[in-house]
Amino acid sequence: MDRRAARELLTRLERDARRICARFDLRYRVLEAERANVKARYGICYSDGTIKIRLRHATTGQPLKYSSLVSTLCHELAHLRHFNHGPRFQDFYARLLAWSRREGIYRPGPEHRLATGKDMPGRLPATAWLPLAPSAQAPAPPAPPGPPATTGPQQLDLFS
Repeated sequence: MDRRAARELLTRLERDARRICARFDLRYRVLEAERANVKARYGICYSDGTIKIRLRHATTGQPLKYSSLVSTLCHELAHLRHFNHGPRFQDFYARLLAWSRREGIYRPGPEHRLATGKDMPGRLPATAWLPLAPSAQAPAPPAPPGPPATTGPQQLDLFS
């Protein structure tokens, strides 16, 4: 993916992020592409409202499907309201995804052929990224007493 294609993809994500934020009264500071050398996460939301999303697969370097990017975007936008991965976060994330699906922003489904006309074998179906139904989720562990200690800028990543 060249810089122009990445810029166009970020422009599309930004447009969709603004629609989602307007519907759910969310505000973020900036939406950026994650650095190519970051392999441990798909997205991150910082406490200052900065959201970074990885555009390429960590091992193959291939561009990620737009539905995967939107799922990550919704995950990180949900952190703007709930800066954890607890039940309220999971419910809100599911609401963002469901609304995005109804609006045609999030469109998981069968893998589409690339411009080359070749299938992409070995990719997980988009439904593999959907959150569990609230009844299927494990209960959240009890919160430790007192406020959490922070040593610097707070951040959450998709797989913490």
